[in-house]
Amino acid sequence: MSTVKQSKERLYDIIKRPLITEKSMIAASIAQYTFEVAKDANKTEIANAIELIFPNRKVKKVRTVYMPSHAKRVGYSVGRTQSSKKAIVTIEGDPIEELAGV
Repeated sequence: MSTVKQSKERLYDIIKRPLITEKSMIAASIAQYTFEVAKDANKTEIANAIELIFPNRKVKKVRTVYMPSHAKRVGYSVGRTQSSKKAIVTIEGDPIEELAGV
């Protein structure tokens, strides 16, 4: 997708894990997959990382959302949840069977 060369180690560090929720499983039926990604990753790096991890797949579109932390209370202790960034990736062609729940 990009002509800029990036190290493979960096691309593997960008994608942390797939997010498996009811909403993401419904979106997987139309070839949209949700991943937790590194906070400093941009859309081009995310697309390159997905194409490296899942060969023979072409990324059509990447949308990113920053998820801020929220206040959390357990008894008298007050803290915050961890903030994160997620990417919604649209894939062209065959679905990703490992993530589609097939």
